Amino acid sequence: MQKKPLLGLTLSELQSVVKNLGMPGFAAKQIASWLYDKKVTSIDEMSNLSLKHREYLNDVYEIGAEAPIDAMRSIDGTVKYLYRVGEGRFIEAVYIPDEDRATLCVSSQVGCKMDCKFCMTGKQGFTANLTANQIINQISSLPERDKLTNVVFMGMGEPLDNLDEVLKALEVMTASYGYSWSPKRITLSTVGLRKGLQRFIEESDCHLAISLHTPVPLQRRELMPAEKAFSITEIVELLRNYDFSKQRRLSFEYIVFKGVNDSMLYAKELMKLLRGLDCRINLIRFHAIPGVDLEGSEMETMVGLRDYFTSHGLFATIRASRGEDIFAACGMLSTAKQEENKQELI
Repeated sequence: MQKKPLLGLTLSELQSVVKNLGMPGFAAKQIASWLYDKKVTSIDEMSNLSLKHREYLNDVYEIGAEAPIDAMRSIDGTVKYLYRVGEGRFIEAVYIPDEDRATLCVSSQVGCKMDCKFCMTGKQGFTANLTANQIINQISSLPERDKLTNVVFMGMGEPLDNLDEVLKALEVMTASYGYSWSPKRITLSTVGLRKGLQRFIEESDCHLAISLHTPVPLQRRELMPAEKAFSITEIVELLRNYDFSKQRRLSFEYIVFKGVNDSMLYAKELMKLLRGLDCRINLIRFHAIPGVDLEGSEMETMVGLRDYFTSHGLFATIRASRGEDIFAACGMLSTAKQEENKQELI
């Protein structure tokens, strides 16, 4: 019988585990402490559980921590880690150190259904949702885990398309029994799915980033097919119902494509779209991917856009480009590994 993972279980789920095994209720918090505070690698290390109870756990469960199977290191310190998540399935997590910050970009799915034109993960198609165990494992098994200051759900997959498991992972990360992180240390990025956006805002206090990339709905539909189901104008109207003026931050991500969305015409339309909304805009350089006829804009153009937004009252930043000397675009390393596996099977 394949054992079930403990890592990634919420306190209520651990309470069910100990109840089903005939263990005392307080053992749930003890197990949570071993998993998330002491970060043990085996059940046998849980020394304040009786030997009998450890045996009960070992019969059915395991810690469920899986170290990355590969890594690519950039000259700027960025490290892209490859994790195995089942037979022939792989995901990526990217560690980004930057002076007094260290950010981990985590994945929420194997592949993605959204099929955004500029995204390598979308070219894979969708394979599976990650479990809370597989999401938390990207943090727990990270060699640099003790240096982390921030986590962003900006890796492979659409987090709102796997919201139940993502919310469990967020609970583990922010709860006192788990990692005890402030929600301000976590950002979730989404194309903006109707079924999950409102729920995420109401059930979590983490920062929210919307993949925007153009204020023109018809053009956004070409770049991001999800626009057909839930338009950017509808997303913005929904967001207007919530208060983002306090601790929680709302941002819009805008990859700047040369000759596509980088003129002042687009900047002015974006200002109209976001007028009155308490938010910021993150301008992002495009990392080229195979088979996609899009180019990144020159830095001079991006600086011009940033200065325009800032001078008109919209806080704007240019996200520093990291890891360009490795497989920088999300999904490229896992795609290469899956192709390698296919060739081995032929």
